[in-house]
Amino acid sequence: MSIHILWADDEIEALRPHIIFLENKGFNVTPVTNGEDAVSVVSEKKVDLVFLDEQMPGLDGLTTLGLIKQKNPLLPVVMITKSEEEAIMEDAIGAKISDYLIKPVNPNQILLTIKRILDRKRLTNEKAAQSYLQSFRTISAQIDSRPGWKEWISIYTQLTAWEIELENGDEGLQQVLQDQIAQANTEFGKFIEEEYPYWLDQKLPNRPVLSPDIFKEYVLPDLDKADSTFFILIDCMRYDQWLQFENLLTDFYNIDTEFYYSILPTATPYSRNAIFAGLYPSQIERRYPDLWRNADSDETSINKFEPELLGELLQRNGHDIKPRYEKVIQQDDGKRIADRIANYTQSPLNAFVFNFVDTLVHSRSDSDVLKEIAPDVAAFRSLAKTWFAHSNLLQIFKDLSKKNVRIVVTTDHGSVRALRDTKVLGDRNTSTSLRYKFGRQLKSEREASIVANDPAQYKLPKISNTTNYIFAKEDYYFVYPTNYQKFRNKYKDTFQHGGASMEEMILPVSVLTPK
Repeated sequence: MSIHILWADDEIEALRPHIIFLENKGFNVTPVTNGEDAVSVVSEKKVDLVFLDEQMPGLDGLTTLGLIKQKNPLLPVVMITKSEEEAIMEDAIGAKISDYLIKPVNPNQILLTIKRILDRKRLTNEKAAQSYLQSFRTISAQIDSRPGWKEWISIYTQLTAWEIELENGDEGLQQVLQDQIAQANTEFGKFIEEEYPYWLDQKLPNRPVLSPDIFKEYVLPDLDKADSTFFILIDCMRYDQWLQFENLLTDFYNIDTEFYYSILPTATPYSRNAIFAGLYPSQIERRYPDLWRNADSDETSINKFEPELLGELLQRNGHDIKPRYEKVIQQDDGKRIADRIANYTQSPLNAFVFNFVDTLVHSRSDSDVLKEIAPDVAAFRSLAKTWFAHSNLLQIFKDLSKKNVRIVVTTDHGSVRALRDTKVLGDRNTSTSLRYKFGRQLKSEREASIVANDPAQYKLPKISNTTNYIFAKEDYYFVYPTNYQKFRNKYKDTFQHGGASMEEMILPVSVLTPK
């Protein structure tokens, strides 16, 4: 396919030899003599690259550049100028030119610029592909080496980095990576099934940080290191999504990211209550029965008492302070906080819960439009980034970066793209979640799930003597034999949480300090 180049210069006839040179090299060149025509061509035709004279009568180069970028923000533009004034170059670079050249230019210089710009993506993708293939064996060896919890964090972060690096590359290589991620999750499910019950023994010396440990590990020890501490929990945020958010924050903060493991089930009623209480679900139920709601309770009440649980956590740990707590569900909630964020810095501890990513996950399950907009993990990650880039939360971060604050950002659980169904048997009182269930003597397919016949071993509430829990592994979701095809098709390719996968359990916890 011929590459189409637009060249705008009021002295275009003097450049005719350059244009002929490029056409002989196989390029399709459209010459214009002014900015208005350049903008018109970009509006009407597919253009791969623009050469733009900085000094033209009428619309000058910088004005034309701005109009071109409005039409096509990703179109590469090379500014050509007689001037070497620093201010002009800064304006052009600020408007996101791809390169600039000083007149007079020669044909070979133009050709090299074209190749450098248009081949950059191809060369970058080729280099990334080579690097991943070199890493493939190393990661596979790590997966096969019976890794411990620290090694699983390393495996997951490497795979996530490659998933982002290769998302616009060769489809065949992307499939190789997805197969490796699936292999990793198969082994991770086995690992969690074997090791997780032992982690719940608080006397165990070498275990990961778990949900109930978050405040004790990352928030309480450093309350006096800033005028105010902000704990921000973004519900249902995966590590790959946090990396996208983090990119928008690095100009404002020094960011130190570590990882913790969510408890099972990786679902809000359990994992988030555990974070704010500093206790496991069975401990919350026993100590504060009035503050505990089972997951099959009214959705509005299962996490209703997080402020009270946090207050109790602070009291137990010797902190006689009253935290401020806000749950942001609607946009108006976020705007209200953003408008008054300076007031919150008067409090020693603020806790915010932002629900948008979780809302996006649930909305995608029910919306064909959202499934079309975000058909896969990469597109869903991009959609989450778009939200964050235009959110009140980003504005809150920007405003807080000017204060003497310390911010801890984390999530209660991630999500996984559920692609395979597995049958489950239970009675009508069984809970309704797709990645975990509790009920009376539940039965599920062995290779697809973890069965917790003794809830006490998993520090989960024992609702009756016959209650057990099951957690889906890998990318499975539970379906009853009744109306099997209907629900199998309804929930296939939805993002779900509650089970045991790397994406749901291995979670970032980042400490942000203003630059």
